[in-house]
Order: sequence, then structure tokens, then C-alpha cells
Amino acid sequence: MPAWTKALRTHYRWVIVAAGGVLGCVAIGALFSLPVLLRPIAQDTGWSTTGISSAMTFAFIALALGSIAWGHLSDRFGPRLIVLAGSLLLTGGLALASVATSLVTFQLLFGVVVGVSAAAIFAPMMACVTGWFDTRRSLAVSLVSAGMGMAPMTMSPLAAWLVGAYGWRTTLQIIAVLVVAIMVPVALLVRRPPALVDDAVAAAPSGAAVAPGLSIGQAMRSAPFVILVVTSFLSCATHSGPIFHTVNYAVACGIPLMAAVSIYSLEGLAGMGGRLVFGLLGDRFGAARVLVLALLAQAIVALGYVFARELGSFYTVAALFGFTYAGVMPLFAVIARENFPLRMMGTVIGSTTMASSLGMALGPVVGGLIYDSFAGYAWLFIGAFSLGLGAFLAALAFTRLPRRQVAPAMA
Repeated sequence: MPAWTKALRTHYRWVIVAAGGVLGCVAIGALFSLPVLLRPIAQDTGWSTTGISSAMTFAFIALALGSIAWGHLSDRFGPRLIVLAGSLLLTGGLALASVATSLVTFQLLFGVVVGVSAAAIFAPMMACVTGWFDTRRSLAVSLVSAGMGMAPMTMSPLAAWLVGAYGWRTTLQIIAVLVVAIMVPVALLVRRPPALVDDAVAAAPSGAAVAPGLSIGQAMRSAPFVILVVTSFLSCATHSGPIFHTVNYAVACGIPLMAAVSIYSLEGLAGMGGRLVFGLLGDRFGAARVLVLALLAQAIVALGYVFARELGSFYTVAALFGFTYAGVMPLFAVIARENFPLRMMGTVIGSTTMASSLGMALGPVVGGLIYDSFAGYAWLFIGAFSLGLGAFLAALAFTRLPRRQVAPAMA
């Protein structure tokens, strides 16, 4: 390979990181505009908190089912086409949800369409980034995840300001315009990892088949895969309820909406730090070891929300919680790349994302049911603590497995 080509690829991998961060920020921000709009939608329509929260649950279920499908398609057709399709679908879902006149219609449009479209961003981009990096992989994945973590500091305050000025329907329409204006051009920058491109080109002239090695079926039956899936599910089930209901919980404690949104934003800011710190620690000490400690910290901090009442205590818990739960997420993609071949990264990460999304689906509806039943959220945070301990124990099992050595590209 010419020196200039190698240098170009070395630098372009950071363009991929930046593109992944921007795409994730806008997509996740659009999806998580619903917690900010929860109370305004309920007041305007008379729909129940549980009913509106269920739209988020539907979104996570759709994200779960879509993740493995989009991930598999990205393995076949490359990530650019997939994230482009997801960007356009997300635009349509937001626009249609803004004119919904019934709760069921809103649940289907925001839940199913927005959820499926968001799935086209996360798993394909995470798989793409892991393929561009053989060194500093934890840091690169963490930077992409940090971009996604920018959503609470950018999209959420924007949604809060817009809903106060224009109402929730116009807010969703404006967000839809931002999605298409930002995500479509950025999606065009996405490229396949060079290792996959080189192997495909090398194999084409001779028609030689690539040795099958580990099959997808074998990978999905392996102990590392099963433990990754279980840990992903329990980890996201731990933080989904607290994330989604933080704003409503703070408002219920007498904190004004914009101040409550600032709690959510601080959680996101702390999450950026957590992603970077845990990413660097993962490169130094191993992603699996760092994951175990992060999951234990997440469980303990989630319980802290039970004692939060004033704005200052909310800020403290939110900062610690955001730092821990956000730091956890990039480590799963790194562990997947360390244990499975690049040629199936979209499918493997899509599968773990499916498990994560199913875990995320629990929080909104369970939290809504707890609030409607008990007029409070204490049992939500106690339950999150219990699930967090389960995630910690599952991750402990992973550290006892022998590390699988894989080739950097197609092996």
C-alpha cells in the first residue's frame, strides 16, 4: 500500500469517529426528546403518563428488533447505505408523530418508526468504528459514544425551549427538519473499514472463497456472546428507568421544567467524561475488568436517586449516575471486537444492542406504572439497584472466560 494511502486511511478513521458522534447525537437526541415532552404532551392531550411512556417502550422494542436486522445488513451492504436509510426514516417518523391525533397512533409512529430508524445508526456505526481501529479502539468507540452523549446537552435543552415557545407538535416537526439537514450529509461521509474493502477486492479477481472460520451461529451459541447479551440487557434495564423519568421525577419534587432538564443535561455532560475515562481505562487495563467495576458503581449510584429531593442533590446524583452508566456502554462494543471477527461485527453488536434495547424498554413503562400507582418513583430506583447488581454479577462471569484471539479483518 502506498505511504500516502496509508496516511489518508489513518487520518480518515477520525472522520469516521466524528461522523458517528454527530449521527448518534442527533438520532439519540431525537429519540430522547420524549422525556422532555412527556408532561407537555400529557397536559395538551389528556393521555396518561403510562400511555405516553409506552411509546418509548415501543421505541426500544423496535430498536431491539431493528438492531440485529440493520447490523446484519450493514455487514452485507456497508454502513453508509444503512445510516442514510435510517436518517430518512427517522425524519419521516418524527414528522408523522407530530400530527398524531390518538395515543395509539402516536405510540406506533414515535415508538415503532422512530425506534426502528434509530437502530440503523447505533450498531452499524459502532461496528464500523471498531473495524477502523486496531489500536486505541476503546478510546475511538468512547468518542463516538461521547458524541451520542451530547444529546442531553444539545437536543434536550433545544426541545425544552421549543416546546415552551411552540408546543410539542411543532417541536417534533422542527427536530425532523434538523435530522434531515444534519444527518443525511454526514451519513455520506461513512465508509467501510479498509480491512473489509481490501479483502473483498483481493478475493474478487481469483474468485477464491474466504475461509468460513467461526460461523454466526457458532458465535451466537458461544459463552462470550451469551454473557455479553445478558449483561447488556441487565445494564440497560438498570439505567433506563432513571434516565427516562429523571425530568418528571424532578418536576414532581417541585423543580421547574427548565431546571429539571438541566439535571438531564448535567447527566449527559458527566456521561461524556465517563465515556472518555472508561475508554482510556479500557485500553490500559482491559475492557472486561473496567466493565465489572463500572457496573457495580452504576448500581450503587442509581439507588442515590431515592434520596434526591432538592436541585443540588439531583445534580450530585445525576453527575455520578451519568458518569457511570455512560462509561459502561462503549465497553460492550470493544469486548465484542476482542472476541469475534470483524466480518460479523454488525450482527454481533446488533445482537447486543437488541438486548440493550429490550432492557431500555422496561424503564419507561415500568416507571410510568410505578408513578401512576404510587405517586412516586422510590420503587423504580430500588428496582434499578437490584438489576444493576445482576449486571455486575453477569460481567464477573465474563472475566473468567479465556480471551479469544481474532485476526484484525476477516478471520
